[in-house]
Amino acid sequence: MKGNSLAFRPVGLAMHCIGEYRVVNSVRRAAETLLQRWPIDDGEDFSEAVMACLEGLHNRVPPEDVRAAFIKAAHEANVMVIELVKPACECN
Repeated sequence: MKGNSLAFRPVGLAMHCIGEYRVVNSVRRAAETLLQRWPIDDGEDFSEAVMACLEGLHNRVPPEDVRAAFIKAAHEANVMVIELVKPACECN
């Protein structure tokens, strides 16, 4: 498995219930966050995100799909998601 092939656009998280801020930018980091730092360990979206991470680690799910499942799980857990957006092109 290549580490870079598992990367995705960064997602910032504000997990107020455990007093932590994190930036998640890869399938591996998403899996670690869900399994070790997540404020809840149940819920349909949580389970789907964990499965997406496992599939993503074996290159069976694209990293951007893992990212989408991860964000959905964050919403379920009331974790604030901060998505970084590229600035618009300033053309003259």
